[in-house]
Amino acid sequence: MSKTFVIGVDYGTDSVRSVIVDTADGAELASSVFYYPRWRDGLYCDAASSQFRQHPLDYIEGLETTIKECLKKAGPGVAGQVRAISVDTTGSTPVAVNRQGMPLALLPEFEQNPNAMFVLWKDHSSVKEAAEINEHATKFDRNYLDFVGGIYSSEWFWAKLLHILRIDPAVRSACYSWVEHCDWIPFLLTGGNDVQQLRRSVCAAGHKALWAEEFDGLPPNEFFSSLDPLLNGYRSGFAAETYTADKAAGFLCEEWAERLGLPASVVIGIGAFDAHMGAVGGQIEPYHLSKVMGTSTCDMLVAPLEEVRHMLIRGISGQVPGSIIPGTMGMEAGQSAFGDTYAWFRKMVTQSVGKMLRSSSLIDEVMAAKLEQELNDRFISEVSAEAAALPLQDKDELAVDWLNGRRTPDANQLLKATITGLHLGTDAPRILRALIESTCFGAKAIVDRFNGQGVPVKGLIGMGGVAKKSPYIMQMMADVMQMPIRIHRTEQTCAAGAAMFAATAAGIYSKVEDAMVAMGQGFDAEYHPFKANAAYYAKRYQRYLELGAHVEERQTVNGE
Repeated sequence: MSKTFVIGVDYGTDSVRSVIVDTADGAELASSVFYYPRWRDGLYCDAASSQFRQHPLDYIEGLETTIKECLKKAGPGVAGQVRAISVDTTGSTPVAVNRQGMPLALLPEFEQNPNAMFVLWKDHSSVKEAAEINEHATKFDRNYLDFVGGIYSSEWFWAKLLHILRIDPAVRSACYSWVEHCDWIPFLLTGGNDVQQLRRSVCAAGHKALWAEEFDGLPPNEFFSSLDPLLNGYRSGFAAETYTADKAAGFLCEEWAERLGLPASVVIGIGAFDAHMGAVGGQIEPYHLSKVMGTSTCDMLVAPLEEVRHMLIRGISGQVPGSIIPGTMGMEAGQSAFGDTYAWFRKMVTQSVGKMLRSSSLIDEVMAAKLEQELNDRFISEVSAEAAALPLQDKDELAVDWLNGRRTPDANQLLKATITGLHLGTDAPRILRALIESTCFGAKAIVDRFNGQGVPVKGLIGMGGVAKKSPYIMQMMADVMQMPIRIHRTEQTCAAGAAMFAATAAGIYSKVEDAMVAMGQGFDAEYHPFKANAAYYAKRYQRYLELGAHVEERQTVNGE
């Protein structure tokens, strides 16, 4: 019996990774990573104004490069045995497209216009528009924010669209529709040329665009047009039907079949967000919070529909039937900065040192570059080791983790981080420990919100780069939560989840749960809480909550 393979494509914040996976057991045959060159060079972004944009060419070039490299690594004959491709992306990461579904940045007149590019999930330039949506929603008898936790975020679909329409008349004039990254890549691969035929995922539509069965789709056009006439008619760009990720978007078109060296019989699955497919790749279980820990975190939870359909969980990032596993309720939460917090601290310390190395008269440029790279590579692990050796004391430095605002619970991207208790003995290990502790406390606040609103968190599953590479952070997470956390063996759970969905969309498995059992790689580590640390972290957590409330009050009331 011949083998069959699928390809999972995972679009992250900095790079895209493709993997070829054996559908029988989930074994990885080949993988390839492509770092977005325009993003790497800092083009089209302005961190000071929270503007983060990505050019569609980064996505297209990465898609072609990684799949072709995977096929080359896999060897002769494998291309003919590939049955399907599925894609996950960051989100909400939407883009303005024309009637044909082409992102405007692919047109000559818009190729250097950031407003015509994909608006990355972490772009917070639309905080004003998100606030207006939240205020506007109170004017209607029906609360159209019910299924997104009651608070709309600047990280999401409609706030970003309204912001772009307001600030850029040229894009406004050319924009026919607004499309999520995870929906556009399958549209591209299937040769779509009419955006009205684009199949939108229930994952993106439900969690970010206010789509719900209870609304017969989106809220009525009046909801949008009365918010701002610029939104009039955009609702019609959404079909009434959305699709779960186990369904097919179509087949690989002739153009892309030729470009990739694959047969046109390859099935293209419906796309979804990275954390949602990552939860499947990480073998999520009912009532276990699956934490995809990278630059930010996305915390995913599934539960039987009959047990939670009547509940509305305040302050999370949505609850959508079928958004993770078809037939179950998918719930999302997360933190706007997790790995980004540690990367910020590393950069703050090492960037100036790197500049001095490069301008030093004592070493040449090549050696300076090598030393700078070594400094960056070793910084977090070595400073973490020093932090782990510090004694736990009540007066330790304390931080609040809102370096990129707060995603959940209760989204507020205007909030800023803080650190207190600094003194002349404070050094890099002490500050890093406080920052790590704050991200663990932010994670606990999410668990407390689920528990407090009747959805019990019965276990924790850790996935992603931070979970795999940082034992100190994971042990502290277990200690703060006073719950064990299992770490999934697969380093690339998002790509693995995409592969599982591809196998299901191709009909190799009848449901994605079967693909999870057959193709899942299991767990290779588990961190258990130290009971001796429970009282220390419980006390510190209360201080974290108090400090956070104080900071939020001052920043909200005084506009600080």
